[in-house]
Amino acid sequence: MSAAHPARKRDSAATREAILAAAVVEFTEHGYAAAGVRQISERAGVTAMMINRYFGSKKNLFVHAVDRAFGPPTIVGDRPADLPGTIAGALAERTGPGAERLDPFLLLLRSAPEPEAADILRQGIEAHVGARLSALLDGPAPDVRAQLGLALVAGTWLLRTVVGTTALATADDDSLAALLTEMLEPVVQGTPAEARPDNATGGTAQG
Repeated sequence: MSAAHPARKRDSAATREAILAAAVVEFTEHGYAAAGVRQISERAGVTAMMINRYFGSKKNLFVHAVDRAFGPPTIVGDRPADLPGTIAGALAERTGPGAERLDPFLLLLRSAPEPEAADILRQGIEAHVGARLSALLDGPAPDVRAQLGLALVAGTWLLRTVVGTTALATADDDSLAALLTEMLEPVVQGTPAEARPDNATGGTAQG
């Protein structure tokens, strides 16, 4: 009897993982409103009843899917060194031609129009990437500055990869990263550009 318990635990964990992985894909591809429990269960190879058994409801499954999507670092890491440059470089690379798609942003884009989903997304962003970036910032209003930085990240991703505006879509990754770094620096440093040492005497950064 005792030898059978670990096997059941492994099966249970594998089933839960299959459901969650399938849910992330369905919510990312179709959004919260259009993704159905039946489609998720079919992709996971389980019955719809199993989803209710493990997660209770579609809403609760979405909560876990958002945590899964936004939990791992993608653009914002956990190292404070050269933070503007690190974020800018990762963003330029991950939005460049041929780059692997950024599923957390697609999940956000396709699910945010639904009010119930938007609330869950807000909590997920604030709990994961927002909190991670905020913790790396010194100075006043770190939460506001963190979310402002995320707005720049999300907007760049949207225009460069989804809308495909010509200038951003064709921009060289290194040149784009340099521009993004300059834009992120005052947000990360918490100091307006005109108050930074380079501009203390009224000059410009170019001298």
